[in-house]
Amino acid sequence: MVEAKMLGKRYMRKQAVKDVTLTIEDGKVYALLGPNGSGKTTFMKMIAGLVKPTEGCLSYNGEKIGVESKKQVAYMSTEPFFYAYMTVKDVGKYYADFFEDFSMERYEALISRMDLRMEDKAKELSSGLAAKLKLAATLARDARLYMLDEPLNGIDIIAREAIIRTIVEAAAAEKTILISSHLVDELEPIVDSVVFMKRGSVVLSGDAEEVRQERGKSIVDLYKEVYAE
Repeated sequence: MVEAKMLGKRYMRKQAVKDVTLTIEDGKVYALLGPNGSGKTTFMKMIAGLVKPTEGCLSYNGEKIGVESKKQVAYMSTEPFFYAYMTVKDVGKYYADFFEDFSMERYEALISRMDLRMEDKAKELSSGLAAKLKLAATLARDARLYMLDEPLNGIDIIAREAIIRTIVEAAAAEKTILISSHLVDELEPIVDSVVFMKRGSVVLSGDAEEVRQERGKSIVDLYKEVYAE
């Protein structure tokens, strides 16, 4: 689905992503792992078409990232992206105007599940509820690839279970899901493949079960080992 070859992104003197060669296959759940500053967000933004690479090649289904790929890729950023005047209902209308694959019916169902109300003001939501709102808006699209940047940030432990279940249900529809996070213990049970990024480069990737067997360690323990320095 997504293929990166020697992909890089430089901001002035800072190399945010360096020499990333990676294939993201259709119908799998990927964990994109690494601490802040490891290049995860920049990598996802390049796939979403929000940031242009400065080195290497990046393609979606064999074509360059562009208008057609954006129609099939749903990206949830870490930054807030709603206007202050918006209610939860307004957010749904906003998405429906932008994306042909957005389902208001599914959005309403997700909003109800996440204990939000259509009349709630987006700017008045707690960080946890705002995170749920972003996730509902993203997953209400009928995309081929969902990219969720730190979807569990600001979510309490109990609510995380509901978020994880919602993500798993989206994956059951044979979609591809790429989740960036540092909460590895929450993601390990649901992911098919893992990608470890460090200082902008991929230092370890592969099928999650194969990686566990080859290394003789859980993904959580590997995370501690890779980022111990």
